[in-house]
Amino acid sequence: MNHLGLVIKREYLTKVRNKAFIIMTILSPLIIIGLLAVVAYLSQLNSSRERTITVLDETGVVSDILEESESLKYLFLEDMTLEEAKEVVKVNENYGLLYIADHDSISEIAKQVKFFSEDTPSLTLITSIESKLERKLTEIRLQQQGVDIDKLRSSQTKIDIGQESFLGEKTSKIDNVLKLAFGGFAGYLLFMFIIIYGNMIMRSVIEEKTSRIIEVIISSVKPIQLLMGKIIGTSLAGITQFVIWVILGSVFMAIMAGIFGLDMTSMQQPQQELMQQAMETPEVNIQAQTIINSIYNLPLTNLIVAFILFFIGGYLLYSSLYAAIGAAVDNETDTQQFLMPILIPLILAVYVGAFTVIEDPHGTISTVFSYIPFTSPVVMLMRIPFGVPIWQQLISLLLLIGTFMFTVWFASKIYRVGILMYGKKPSYKELIKWLKY
Repeated sequence: MNHLGLVIKREYLTKVRNKAFIIMTILSPLIIIGLLAVVAYLSQLNSSRERTITVLDETGVVSDILEESESLKYLFLEDMTLEEAKEVVKVNENYGLLYIADHDSISEIAKQVKFFSEDTPSLTLITSIESKLERKLTEIRLQQQGVDIDKLRSSQTKIDIGQESFLGEKTSKIDNVLKLAFGGFAGYLLFMFIIIYGNMIMRSVIEEKTSRIIEVIISSVKPIQLLMGKIIGTSLAGITQFVIWVILGSVFMAIMAGIFGLDMTSMQQPQQELMQQAMETPEVNIQAQTIINSIYNLPLTNLIVAFILFFIGGYLLYSSLYAAIGAAVDNETDTQQFLMPILIPLILAVYVGAFTVIEDPHGTISTVFSYIPFTSPVVMLMRIPFGVPIWQQLISLLLLIGTFMFTVWFASKIYRVGILMYGKKPSYKELIKWLKY
């Protein structure tokens, strides 16, 4: 393996010095942050826009529940017909007219509530008004039926089922949410990394093959060394690009915030108010403490170590297959028939993790797919936050490493023959023959 280091260095430098690589490394975070900044700026303009809603309440019982805010004002009308109220809205160019007709029964009032506007109103606004009116009309109806609203409210009981294992380990619903969030993030990150940089390895092999450079290189380097060098070199280039994205993303975010005049303190204000409320309200304080305890209860060391190992193992496994495909064909068009068998287990792993692990992380399906090497990097990463024994993780990791070694041998066989084959798209039958050479 004397030439492996040279191949890795050559592959890495070739990638990072490529003009397209440099341009996309700089432009990608700039484009993404720019789009986010534009969306945030437009959302800020939309939220700061003041809307005035005219209210014609013939019942006189629900107007007190409509509370104004900085961006939403109410104009209440009295002793006026519906047509006159519409004219007022048009003249004043108000956002809309909320009309509540008077009837003998609450049921009829609820059926006749209408909102008139020039354009389609905001779904969020309509939903909020509906919720307030439903709650108020329900209370009025209960009072008409002789129900004491104060007693009804005081009799309401909130249930928060405590979760505890037989060993005394306490958990909560928030624990499950945090575990799902970590598992989902890890699985999605691995999936995207394989797709992006696996294709980069495949294109690199195809380019060298079509330019005939590979014929010179292969005379002094073994195919397996060249294959491993491409995989590791491209991986290091991908990590370099990812680190640069994080750094540039942070810088561009600060710059965009200044250009678009985004008030970062106003974005943090809801969090500050929530923290203040948590200090003042015992129930919210308990919930905040539960979230903090849930974070501490996560097996962080196990999660970090397992993430690194399964991430590397899964990426190397699929990268070797991408390299083999690149060696077997002459152009990217011919790769389609070979890519689907590779993508199917990867997509299956994402779906199993998203729909099965969430419901039953220790069930038969979740456990079996966390052992299968082609799905274990995603499924096992989603299972680990829920508490997977170390011996199961080790078995899954050993199977993954063993499969990777077999895949590298398999891919190097195809690579050795395929890099010198031109002008013909091989079939699966021919690929099997190449393994015997």
